[in-house]
Amino acid sequence: MTKPTLIDAKGRITPGVLEQPVDTINYLDYDLRTVMDRPRSRLARRWRFNQFQFVSAMSPGWVFGMAIVDLKLVSNGFFYLFDFESGQMFEQSFMQLLARQTEIEPYPEHGHARFRKGEASLAIELATDGRNVRVTAPGNVQIDLELQDTDQPLRLVCPAGYNGWVFTRKSAGIPVEGEVRWGQQVWRCDEHTRGSIDWSCGFMRRETAWNWACLAGVTDQGVSVGLNLAAGVNETGMTENALWLDGRCLKLGAARFDFDRYQPGGNWRVTTEDGRVDLSFVPSGTRKERLNAWVLASNFRQFVGTFRGTVEDDAGKKIPVDGLRGLMEDHFARW
Repeated sequence: MTKPTLIDAKGRITPGVLEQPVDTINYLDYDLRTVMDRPRSRLARRWRFNQFQFVSAMSPGWVFGMAIVDLKLVSNGFFYLFDFESGQMFEQSFMQLLARQTEIEPYPEHGHARFRKGEASLAIELATDGRNVRVTAPGNVQIDLELQDTDQPLRLVCPAGYNGWVFTRKSAGIPVEGEVRWGQQVWRCDEHTRGSIDWSCGFMRRETAWNWACLAGVTDQGVSVGLNLAAGVNETGMTENALWLDGRCLKLGAARFDFDRYQPGGNWRVTTEDGRVDLSFVPSGTRKERLNAWVLASNFRQFVGTFRGTVEDDAGKKIPVDGLRGLMEDHFARW
């Protein structure tokens, strides 16, 4: 039996939400062209293809995030932990020219992602019911987490710019086990810890800007909640906005982010046009990075903080979100 691929025999995508898993992102089969309709070479397709994975774990007292990013000219591996009790942000970030010692397999359901530089090793591997996250790094950093994935992730492929596309597979609000050991401190997952997985790739617009929100946790009523909202990534009427309630995925309308970019410590508000999300966000810590290297550029700010407000299930019931931890992001990228 032929395993499902993303690109069809004519080199095209079929935009929309994908109900069935995609085994292989066969991006080299895509009919990529210039803006003047000239076919791009296989080498150009290989070098224009970007991909990344981001995983997080969120507990009442701390938030952990990790990413492996492959932009061909350069790759990046970073991870951080924010401790709410002390207000400390622990972080490490590494870059590799020409994406050396970086591998992200084009298999969204079962592929691994690995990054190495010196004594630092970051890996996202397939586990029985989800993903294992393992990190070893200088400073006595040892991270071992297992994220139990949902059987209802959001899978979406949509056009990007004039001649590209973006594929994403996302899940949030999923159980997490394990621990983060940093120096002499240890943060352990408990029954309230929830996480998220973001697997994305594609021939993205040369310049892209977006806002993004993600939360994962357990409400006071015992409901596991996961949320993914974005604006600016897709401009074709399709969104990657979704709400997970006890593992069940509910699609959401377009998202609106209200914030002051030039007052980064200020509060945020995020809503959806269908009225099912109305949340405020108070940041407590920030991970930021600026890179301006001619061909590549990035102005990245990811805020760790606390959400309050409501989300709504498909029956119209309002679910209070009071004190759940999560992330907000404001990002410009040229790649």
